[in-house]
Amino acid sequence: MSSTTPRGYLNPYVAGALLGIVLFAAFFITGNGLGASGGIARVLVSVEDQVAPGHVDRTAHLLAMAGGRTNPLDNWIVMVTAGTLVGGFLSGLLHRRIRVETLKGPRISVRARWAFAVVGGAFMGYGARLARGCTSGQALSGGAVLSVGSWAFMFAVFAGGYALAWFVRRLWT
Repeated sequence: MSSTTPRGYLNPYVAGALLGIVLFAAFFITGNGLGASGGIARVLVSVEDQVAPGHVDRTAHLLAMAGGRTNPLDNWIVMVTAGTLVGGFLSGLLHRRIRVETLKGPRISVRARWAFAVVGGAFMGYGARLARGCTSGQALSGGAVLSVGSWAFMFAVFAGGYALAWFVRRLWT
């Protein structure tokens, strides 16, 4: 195998077990589960606090994160998010999977693929903030503690994903 050939993926059962161990460690060390939207939101609020601190101090949900002298980056979820980014990058380096590419189907342009990705990401980000949490937090953390709402949410996510797939399948076939 050459040094540029990507390595194989980890066995999904092993990967799932490792993710479970990481989730347990997160609960044990921080007292909280895993999630990503909270860390990203805090980074964005820290930027907003630099640009428009008056707005942050007058908005209830922003005030809780960054009002007055409160540093929005001084929170466990920011470190979890940073660790996820660094860990993902290091894993990509280790397994030789880092490259610039756009994965798409044969009947869609690169530009359209990026447009769909940006619009979908914006909807997911808005939905995560509206729901006060992201799908990873719901599925992993909520599911792990057997939250009925989290399980119902995940069944709804998968049902919605399968239903939407019918409409966007031309992007991949």
